[in-house]
Amino acid sequence: MTATQPMLLPAYDHQPGTGPTLVFLHYWGGSARTWDLVVDRLPRRDVLTIDFRGWSRSSGLPGPCALRQLADDTLAVLADAGVTDYVLVGHSMGGKVAQLVAAARPAGLRGIVLVGSGPAKPAAHITPEYQEALSHAYDSDESVAGARDHILTATELPASIKAQIATDSRAGADAASTEWPLHGIAEDITEHTRMISVPALVVAGENDQVEPVDVLRDNLVPYLPQIEFTVIPTTGHLIPLEAPADLVDAITAFAPAA
Repeated sequence: MTATQPMLLPAYDHQPGTGPTLVFLHYWGGSARTWDLVVDRLPRRDVLTIDFRGWSRSSGLPGPCALRQLADDTLAVLADAGVTDYVLVGHSMGGKVAQLVAAARPAGLRGIVLVGSGPAKPAAHITPEYQEALSHAYDSDESVAGARDHILTATELPASIKAQIATDSRAGADAASTEWPLHGIAEDITEHTRMISVPALVVAGENDQVEPVDVLRDNLVPYLPQIEFTVIPTTGHLIPLEAPADLVDAITAFAPAA
């Protein structure tokens, strides 16, 4: 009989502190360090950040890198870290993963914070042509810079953060880089999102071109229970990097330390 092989876990970082644990899930092209400016403002909180399968330190893990796999990975990481009382904080693609995790109603989940999240119902502009173009956004340093400066952000960022975005965007395995634009972004998960039973906070960026305020109101909010909705002024899609202080205020008001 062949022994069952242990599951290969994504890389993660766990900062011990006061609970409930804030579990941060990054965007397509991001990494655990996308949340550094947020985590730095939460010095006493119990915090867990993950490099999704196919990205950054987890780029060597085998596929698939589909949303359901990322959700399963998240639950496996929580079990490995011994986290039993937590709030999921998902950004963009990570928000869609958070919805799938929450739909399973795992023990210990108190709530979800969806930051510029992929909506439950894909927006009307998510056409095959749009998806094909998006799948090439990270093909080169030039395309990454163009996406970063003209689509993903609406505020000026420090050079060090710009460099981090560029590095992380180019650090994805091929399977991870194409999975979201060609498949995950167009996946309708409304039946799952309707199953969420915990409170939800949706955080939108006023000038987000990727997941605009109206898309989140129309294609995400109607499928969530006990919803709070907040708009952060001036920011674009990369809210954790553009407005970390405002985001921390929103998160801690929704999920204060015990």
